[in-house]
Amino acid sequence: MKKIEFKDLVIYFEGEIYNKKNFSFDDEFLLLESLYLKYSFDFVSNLDGIFAFCIYDKVRKIYFCARDRFGNIPFFYTVKNGDFIFSSSIKDILNHLPINENLPKINKVALSKYMQYFSTFGEDTFYKDVYKLEEASYIVYENNKELFKKRYYKINTYKAVNDEISALKTLEELLYTSIEKRLISSPSTLLSGGVDSSLISSIYTKLSGKKIDTFSIGYSEYKNYCELDYAKITSNHIASNHHEIIIDKKTYIENFYSSLNNFDEPHADSAAIPLNILLKCVKDFGVNKLLSGEGADELFLGYDNYSKFLNYYNFRDSLSENQFFFLDEIIGALQNNTKESEYLRRVVKKQNIYNSFGEVFNDMQKRKLFVNVPTFKSENPKKDAVDWMSYIDIKLWVANPVLTKIYRVSKANSLQIHTPFLDNDILKYVFSVDSNIKIGNTNKYLLKKIAQKYIPNQIINRVKKGFNSPFNEWLQSEFGNSILETILEVNRQTQFFNENYLKHIYTLASSNKFKQHLYSLYIFSLWYKKTYLR
Repeated sequence: MKKIEFKDLVIYFEGEIYNKKNFSFDDEFLLLESLYLKYSFDFVSNLDGIFAFCIYDKVRKIYFCARDRFGNIPFFYTVKNGDFIFSSSIKDILNHLPINENLPKINKVALSKYMQYFSTFGEDTFYKDVYKLEEASYIVYENNKELFKKRYYKINTYKAVNDEISALKTLEELLYTSIEKRLISSPSTLLSGGVDSSLISSIYTKLSGKKIDTFSIGYSEYKNYCELDYAKITSNHIASNHHEIIIDKKTYIENFYSSLNNFDEPHADSAAIPLNILLKCVKDFGVNKLLSGEGADELFLGYDNYSKFLNYYNFRDSLSENQFFFLDEIIGALQNNTKESEYLRRVVKKQNIYNSFGEVFNDMQKRKLFVNVPTFKSENPKKDAVDWMSYIDIKLWVANPVLTKIYRVSKANSLQIHTPFLDNDILKYVFSVDSNIKIGNTNKYLLKKIAQKYIPNQIINRVKKGFNSPFNEWLQSEFGNSILETILEVNRQTQFFNENYLKHIYTLASSNKFKQHLYSLYIFSLWYKKTYLR
């Protein structure tokens, strides 16, 4: 975080405030000074941008800290002997702890969250007494007083838009505005070959009036993971300067450990490694800012999982009490090692059906995994299933694994990635659109309707793949049994997990099943071994 000292304030800031000119300012620090002195804490909800900041008031002797609505820039803090220590990096905080103080103990609740959802979330970090400020929130700290926390923005799901034509027109205008406020002197995008990044690239080309640079990643083997052909279709359509970065197993393994070191905590999104390799190459082209398509799937129902889960919700709503009672009697006899049987069990037990796109170990699997499962409170689902799935994925998946990955990997390569779909006005508007209009007759219905003006039908109608890689194949080939040995070595020290279940997961992953489960365990074990067993 950059620091600037004023007469009565010290301001620490990282990020960019897009609407600063609306307040007649060109500089974020001067803007924050003015707004704080005029409005105290109540101005944050009026800021549009990606940011984390801390204002120390010398007169009132208080710290006022906030993050943007989506959580683009991280902010961590702890209080030691009356000292308020904060940073966008946990490693910085640990380095500022007293020399004679031991490393904080591991937070088992954070471990439980991580195993279920790719990363921890909420205020928990992997280190006890080191906390994360949540997205769309601020805190106020005054010595010898209780820390004050407030969520300054909550998603409103009131349906004000019931006309599809109006929704399409407004969304297209909002997308233009969102990209326009992120325009940079040398336009570049990450282009996967899917609808989201292709649409961003096409509109960006029109707005910039320039031939933009597009960057895509592919693989020299396991071509089923490769989307370069589709990215090439879009790049030809918009006439971009297209750059393909193709990686092989050797490159992946050479960058594996250094990519993990970009993170403060265990982070189980395997896409972090190829993204790091890609951004290294992007930097070599002299690019320092890019646009990317994150957030569109969650806002516009892009994942195939959404339609599947809507069927579970509809099935639940169709059941009579007698049918619930009958299914409850027989559900125990069904196989319980598949996702489908778990979702059906949730229907029958009248539990929340959808937890997150990023759910890895479900509750039943966690009971098999942990010796004693560390518990945490889950949020009550919204009544509208469409609202709930989008809302919880923005809150759990996007704000944590996705944006943490983007921030850590881009910062490690001295780059900035901006995500136009994750825009304050787009977020607000999308949740005001009637759910039936959003569902339409295909996944990402509204966005695909808009995209018809900008990108080829071959891209719009293709089967969605997602940003995947042959991580399991390459790791298994390179490290083999040492993966399990590392996991078991750490577990014999911690006694967190049931050893037989760890071996079972490893066996399944060896045949390319439960590979995300194994990856989460392996990444945690590597981190724990390096952090606590050195």
